[in-house]
Amino acid sequence: MQNETSLQFKNNLTGSLWMVLSMAAFALEDMFLKLAAKTIPLGQVLVLFGICGTIIFAIIAKTNHEKLYTEAVSSTAMKIRAFFEVCGRLFYILAVTLTPLSSATAILQATPLVVVSGAALIFGEQVGWRRWTAIIIGLIGVMIIIQPGTESFSALSILAVIGMLGLAGRDLASRAAPASLSSSILGFYGFLCVIIAGTIFSIWDNKSYIIPDGEPALYLSAAIIIGILAYASLMKAMRTGDVSSVTPFRYTRLIFGITLGLLFFGETLSVSMMIGCVLIVFSGLFILWRGKQIKT
Repeated sequence: MQNETSLQFKNNLTGSLWMVLSMAAFALEDMFLKLAAKTIPLGQVLVLFGICGTIIFAIIAKTNHEKLYTEAVSSTAMKIRAFFEVCGRLFYILAVTLTPLSSATAILQATPLVVVSGAALIFGEQVGWRRWTAIIIGLIGVMIIIQPGTESFSALSILAVIGMLGLAGRDLASRAAPASLSSSILGFYGFLCVIIAGTIFSIWDNKSYIIPDGEPALYLSAAIIIGILAYASLMKAMRTGDVSSVTPFRYTRLIFGITLGLLFFGETLSVSMMIGCVLIVFSGLFILWRGKQIKT
């Protein structure tokens, strides 16, 4: 019994470290995409990023002898997932490139709150008044960060909110997706959606593509490589330790995102930002803790 407990503790610790690595990599991915988009048209950044991710996951799927297309791919849940994936990816990347990295990262942390509320409303999962209260508090935290109706309000901050809602919708649709679809297949179609998002934005933006060279090319290459590392580390984390033990470390992305924003983009951390971040993280951690208590 003691050996099993020791092994579980070791697995949870290892999984948590993988999750921290994943969140650090995702924050770095955002930073490099933001830097690349200063020179390379954003639509082109998304298309190239999507192509590389699609190729990587196609190789992984083929290595695992998985078919890239089955009838399950055409399911309603997958179509809904694709719609939200396109919206989430496009608007979140727009937020990262056009608004402070720290605020976009902070707003993204509200995704689990929306997923839990969506699971209750759509899938009928039981969410008591305590978790509903936590969800409301977390969403108040988002409102404190974007500060609607004040002089500090920027309409561009809505981009991060739309991106967050899109990614939450994607996660909810993933729950309804056929169980026969592996994470590599979901990743393959996820990055296909990034290509679609980039193409749509390119048509709207109407900017000519360029041949990246020098620093912009390095930034884009770094974003692609680190993005793949981030996704792989995330999958490793979720498959190593208990989900309830590993998931709270997702919030370390907020620390990394704010730090990178302060160091590389000269962003400032206001009192309202700090208060909003605390409310979002507290709410998310409470919901995770409460969910674990109910299950046990």
